[in-house]
Amino acid sequence: MRVRSLRHDRAKAPGRGWRRLRWLIAATLLLALAYGIGFLWFATLMPTRADDGQRRTDAIVVLTGGSDRLSVALDLLSADKGRKLFVSGVYHGVDVRQLLDLSQHSPEDLSCCVVLGYEADDTRGNAVETAAWMKEQGFTSLRLVTATYHMPRSLLEFRRLMPDIEIVPHPVFPEHFKSDDWWRWPGSSSLLITEYSKYLVALLRGLFDPLFAVLA
Repeated sequence: MRVRSLRHDRAKAPGRGWRRLRWLIAATLLLALAYGIGFLWFATLMPTRADDGQRRTDAIVVLTGGSDRLSVALDLLSADKGRKLFVSGVYHGVDVRQLLDLSQHSPEDLSCCVVLGYEADDTRGNAVETAAWMKEQGFTSLRLVTATYHMPRSLLEFRRLMPDIEIVPHPVFPEHFKSDDWWRWPGSSSLLITEYSKYLVALLRGLFDPLFAVLA
């Protein structure tokens, strides 16, 4: 009887292994499908133009990462779209005059109204140091300047830390990113997929932050 039982178990083992493999394949396909649908939804979050271009806010905030972002932000400051410009994520050792010289703007005209933030190393850091600066200034509204593909994650982090601050998105459209038909360009597609993955990480971290705060 014992020999017969062992033979029966051996006969069932391949069947159990195949069922587990099928469940694993099905779960992988479902996750891939969910990721793909989420990615297409994320692509629709990218702004196609600057919202409310005539709106004046207390501050203009630009996130470093491209010279075109800074130029757009300085042009907005020159056009009196904000009282002050906060540049978040600046390298240590860079001062306002150097930044204005690099962007080909006159230091004499704008240096009084430009403030540099040196503490941020990532988008969450941008939001943290901007929130502290906004509170220090007593400001209640800001125009956020960053690349269009970076805007969804930036808004997620900024609105999470500054729920009472009015945030007006002002996207910048870099030449290297084809926002209108990104699916036709491998570089643009890859950049957008990377940004989507970072967005998911930020979203999940935000869900667990309250739990970590309670445990701490």
